[in-house]
Amino acid sequence: MHEVFTKSMARNIYYGGSLFFILLFLALTFDSQTAIATRDNHENLTPQVAAGKRLWETNNCVGCHTLLGEGAYFAPELGNVYKRMGENKEAIKVWIKTRPVDGVPGRRSMPQFNFTEEQLDNIAEFLKYTSEINTNNWPPNIQG
Repeated sequence: MHEVFTKSMARNIYYGGSLFFILLFLALTFDSQTAIATRDNHENLTPQVAAGKRLWETNNCVGCHTLLGEGAYFAPELGNVYKRMGENKEAIKVWIKTRPVDGVPGRRSMPQFNFTEEQLDNIAEFLKYTSEINTNNWPPNIQG
């Protein structure tokens, strides 16, 4: 049996497929929006966290580090550094504060930024905030 593929059949497939994928797109968008809303961490967003984010951006930390998977892969992932440091903001501050001025010869290392104590508090608070974001178990291990 040989059946002819007509223009009306093609049009019906086109409109039916388009409608199907538009509805699928809307359903997935709605699902994503409801899932993100339940994982939101905005109640912990303080002026100190915002100041730490500005410090992160103005010093181009993302030029070397990744944060929640975004950024360069030159230096370690910092989305869970607060957990790696034993949930101790002081350890983060000491780590940043004790970087050698000229770096370690022959190794890539973080430069000394000479942050003030307030700036160190802000960046530590920002890194604590990012570690508390529900990332759906990403990265898969504590080392990032």
